[in-house]
Amino acid sequence: MEAFKPPYVGVYYAVDYVKNPKGTNYWRNRVLKVAKSVKDVTLAINNKDDFQHEINEYGLEFVSDDKPIVLARSLDNKKYIMKDEFSVDNLEKFVKNFQNGNLEPYIKSEAVPEDNTTPVKVAVAKNFDDIVINNGVDTLVEFYAPWCGHCKSLAPVYEQVAEKLKNEAVSLVKMDATANDVPSTFDVRGFPTLYWLPKDSKNKPIRYEGGREVNDFIKYIASKATNELNGFDRSGNPKDGKNEL
Repeated sequence: MEAFKPPYVGVYYAVDYVKNPKGTNYWRNRVLKVAKSVKDVTLAINNKDDFQHEINEYGLEFVSDDKPIVLARSLDNKKYIMKDEFSVDNLEKFVKNFQNGNLEPYIKSEAVPEDNTTPVKVAVAKNFDDIVINNGVDTLVEFYAPWCGHCKSLAPVYEQVAEKLKNEAVSLVKMDATANDVPSTFDVRGFPTLYWLPKDSKNKPIRYEGGREVNDFIKYIASKATNELNGFDRSGNPKDGKNEL
């Protein structure tokens, strides 16, 4: 489905015109029957073995069943899974509900942390809006991967920054971008990727391109904060005169 732009519906099964042309066409003809009456949505047939990486994005492991599975992606990049067994009627119903916005999207997410009181807050897909978007304060969010060496090096620095700013109206957040769906407003192609979100314009995240030492983050946040920090001036200097950086 990577060749198609949303909105689209993908039908995945064992497509093999060499070893099993009859079986391949059996399912293809049923998809075509539905496709003829569908407008504004692309229906695509995909070999499940070739597109296993896409199937994994929907939280599904390798599918051994002979019947097709059906997955969809909307214009706003939300993902949907047809839960009913494949049939022409069920596919028609799924596509109609998809077009009308009547389906519950699938969200790839870790479990919401039971304890999230540490200086660096942990966001997962299920609580991202609460922890990042609707928290009422300026926020710096890091998207990381557990295997990333640069992320591991950044971790203690990020913790120190969060500790220094724990009494400020600023939140530092991290999210494992390999285990959670990243909202479409963030362009995450490498790790770590950081974004600054002013409290009054969370819909316009700003990519952080600064240094990765404690003083780099403090100076950046002090200069960008919606309201001047209590403990640091706009240049990032401690207001009590002590050189904490």
